[in-house]
Amino acid sequence: MAVGDPEAFTLYGWIVCVWVLIVSFQYGFHISSLNQISGVLTCHKTEPGLPPTYYGLPTCIAMDDAKFSVLTSIYTVGGLLGSLGANVVMDRWGRKGACLASAFVMAVGAGFMGVAASLSPLIIGRLLTGIAAGLGLCVGPIYISEIAPVKIKGAVGVLTQFAIVVGIMITQAMGLQLATPRTWRLVLLFSSALSLTQLLSGPIIVESPVWLNRHGLLRDKDASARRLWKGSHVVHSPDVSSEDAEDPLLGTDEESRSLNPNPRAEAHEAAANVPQVLLRREFRKPLAIVCFSMLCQQLSGVNAVLYYSNNILSKALPDLGPYVSLGITIVNFFMTAAPIFLIDRLGRKKLLSLSATGAIVSLLAVGFGLDSAEVVLASTAIITFIASFAIGIGPVPFVMIPEVSPPQAVSALSSVGLSLNWIANFLVGLVFLPLRDFLSGGDVDKEGRVFYVFAALLSFFTFMLFGLYRG
Repeated sequence: MAVGDPEAFTLYGWIVCVWVLIVSFQYGFHISSLNQISGVLTCHKTEPGLPPTYYGLPTCIAMDDAKFSVLTSIYTVGGLLGSLGANVVMDRWGRKGACLASAFVMAVGAGFMGVAASLSPLIIGRLLTGIAAGLGLCVGPIYISEIAPVKIKGAVGVLTQFAIVVGIMITQAMGLQLATPRTWRLVLLFSSALSLTQLLSGPIIVESPVWLNRHGLLRDKDASARRLWKGSHVVHSPDVSSEDAEDPLLGTDEESRSLNPNPRAEAHEAAANVPQVLLRREFRKPLAIVCFSMLCQQLSGVNAVLYYSNNILSKALPDLGPYVSLGITIVNFFMTAAPIFLIDRLGRKKLLSLSATGAIVSLLAVGFGLDSAEVVLASTAIITFIASFAIGIGPVPFVMIPEVSPPQAVSALSSVGLSLNWIANFLVGLVFLPLRDFLSGGDVDKEGRVFYVFAALLSFFTFMLFGLYRG
């Protein structure tokens, strides 16, 4: 750690940290916001004698499975759009400005959904929440990394994934209680109110000192640092805060210098845009690391496993069917908490190694369990997969992006990486069922074969990542 580096947050610093994490929470919240309320939302579950409207709004919005699939998947389209434009917003308006933009769009989108009387405003609102989530998922890890004291940078970085998991857990818990024709809208209006609160509290939040320094706002940078960090009176110019904490993760000192030969000069370079990070030689290695880490995360098949989890675990625990998703999320919650304490002790790469190994073995066990009708084995393997994913593959890539990225390219690399994440997420959802049916040949006893494909993909991209990453 460099002399003068801050070692701890002030109380105000922690408040700013929590404020930033709201954008990650909202991403997780809307991943599952429709899951528990889908039955009442689509009019598939009704109450006898219920009037068609409640407070002037319909108690449900009739739609078939195809329309509901469009409503669900449009979130991914919005997320990709938000991620593609995130670097422009972050570099032009700052990290705080990008968070406020995400909060504004989220408040409008969730509000639209909460008061929708037909399918069209529901879809528009869902698209807007996706755009907000895409932008927030890009800016959140960068903002957190730039304000985090060096000594706890890894632990604080893991909080991004932790906030996502908390968002998923909260929306599922709310859905269990509010999935009625009269109250399902409250799930969506809660999200809108939370983003509105984030917007209104924006004036008391400081901008990232790193962004302020890069734009030559040195007085504002010093004021921000004093409020965020204990001992910040000894901090010199933080324009090279990445020199000690970030460059080693790209490899040896020689490799780091070749990628980032003059960090002090780069602190005031113009920000790189997406075409530049895709084409310029000096960005190839961090670009590859960011892309492989995102592909490890999505092509692990986590969404496919979660798709199957309800079906499999409901068979093993038939009396607890409605609580299966919540139970899996609780496992995810506790296992995601572990890296907060382990990431700076074990290191990023070791945590990823343990996580990937456990996930690959679990995927093979899920496939074998499904193919051999071993429900207990498949159920146990699902739990171990979620636990393995949560300790490394889930949180660590969000920590890695700002750490391996040169200062002038962090926004653009984040935009590229998270856009790839959304694309991979969409493609897995698109091909999963056709691939499962093709590999099984229509035999329900062979539906586990698709998980062998995910095990192979995860193995390949983990191997490629570890060939470049020295974390």
